[in-house]
Amino acid sequence: MNYHPKSDFIATMIERGFLADCTDYQGLDDALISGVQTAYIGYDATAQSLHVGHLMNIMVLRWLQKTGHKPITLMGGGTTKVGDPSFRSDERPLLGPEQIDANIAGMKQVFAKYLSYDDSDTGALMLNNAEWLDSLNYLDFLRDIGRHFSVNRMLSFESVKSRLDREQSLSFLEFNYMILQAYDFLELNRRYGCVLQMGGSDQWGNIVNGIDLTRRVLDHEIYGLTTPLLTTSDGRKMGKSQGGAVWLNGDMLSPYEFWQFWRNTTDADVGRFLKIFTELPVDECDRLAVLQGSEINEAKIRLANEVTTLLHGAEAASTAEATAREVFEKGGVGDDLPTLTLTEADTPISIVQLIVKSGLAKSGKEAKRLIAENGAKLDDAPLTDAGLMIDAGALSSPIKLSAGKKRHALVQMG
Repeated sequence: MNYHPKSDFIATMIERGFLADCTDYQGLDDALISGVQTAYIGYDATAQSLHVGHLMNIMVLRWLQKTGHKPITLMGGGTTKVGDPSFRSDERPLLGPEQIDANIAGMKQVFAKYLSYDDSDTGALMLNNAEWLDSLNYLDFLRDIGRHFSVNRMLSFESVKSRLDREQSLSFLEFNYMILQAYDFLELNRRYGCVLQMGGSDQWGNIVNGIDLTRRVLDHEIYGLTTPLLTTSDGRKMGKSQGGAVWLNGDMLSPYEFWQFWRNTTDADVGRFLKIFTELPVDECDRLAVLQGSEINEAKIRLANEVTTLLHGAEAASTAEATAREVFEKGGVGDDLPTLTLTEADTPISIVQLIVKSGLAKSGKEAKRLIAENGAKLDDAPLTDAGLMIDAGALSSPIKLSAGKKRHALVQMG
C-alpha cells in the first residue's frame, strides 16, 4: 500500500497486517489526528462465547484504544433475532431472548480482558442494539429509513448475490438484516458521535450501507474499515481446530487447550500471527518468524504464551507451558490436560468409545482409523487393538490417551 498514514492507529493497522480496505484513508486519518474518535464493531450473540475467529477484530479495538481512541463493542441483542445472511448458505437458527441474553453475558467476559471499560475519554462502551431496535415502529421505520435503500443495489452486494446465484432461498427477514446494521451505524453516530465502523471484509457491503444511510439522514461524514478474512497457510479458516471451535471463554475451552492451539501453529503462519495476535514489536515478530528448525518451536511457544497471557493471564500461560513441556519432554502426565472423569457405571468401556468421549476423535470411525494408522497411544505406548475394553481396574490410576504427538487427554475414575 502506498498510503503513508499520519495517525498511530492506521499506521499500526497497516504495519501489523490488520487492514483489508477503508472507505476513505485520507479522511479517516485526518479525523484520527484531530482528536479522540469513537469506533465500533458489532457482535451478534449467536453463541455463549466468542471464538478465535473473533480475536483479530478484538485486537483491532484494543489497538484503537491504545492509540488514544474510544471503542464500542456493540452486542447484537436486536440483530441476532434476525440473523446475518452474509456468505451463509442457509438461514441461522433463530434464538429466543433468554438465550440471546445468556450469550451476551458469556461474551462480555472476554471483552473485559482486552478493553478498559471506564469513564475516561477513551473508555470502552458496551452497548446493545436492542436498545433502539426493539422499540422501532415498523411503518415509521419503512418511511424514514427504508426509502433510502435501493433494492437493486442491495441485490448487487456480494453476500446477497452469492446466495441468489446458487439459487438458495434468502428470506425477507434476512434481507432486512443489512438495513438494521446500517441503522445501527446511524444511531451510534447520532447518540455517541461514532464515526467509524470496523469488521471483517465480509461486512464491507453492510458497512457501506450504514455510511450511505448516515450521510443521507444526518449529512455526517463517517468511515468504514475492514480486516482481511484470516486463513491459515494451508487455506483453512482461522479459528477451527480438529475438535471444533476454539472458544475464548475458559469454561468452554481450557487455557491449556487454548495455549496448545497456538503452539501448534504452522511454521509459515508464526510471523503473521505474532503481529496480529500479540503486542510484541514488529521487528521482534519478524525476527521470530524467520527462525529455523527447533528454534521455530520456541517462537511458537512465545506466540502461545503471549496470546494466552492476554486472554487468561500470565499464570495460566506459564502453567500451560510447564504442562506441555512435561508431557512432551518427559512423557509425563500433566495436571492441566483435558480430563475425562468416568464413574463405575461407565465401565467397562471400549477404547474406541473412550477416544471419542475424551475429544480426541469426532466419531468411532475416526477413532478406529487413528488406531489403524498407529496414531493412538495409551500411556505413551502404541495402541494397536481397536477392540480393547477398559475396566474399572485399569483406571485405578489415571491413564493418558494420545492422538498423534500433540493431542492428549487424561481418563480417570471419579
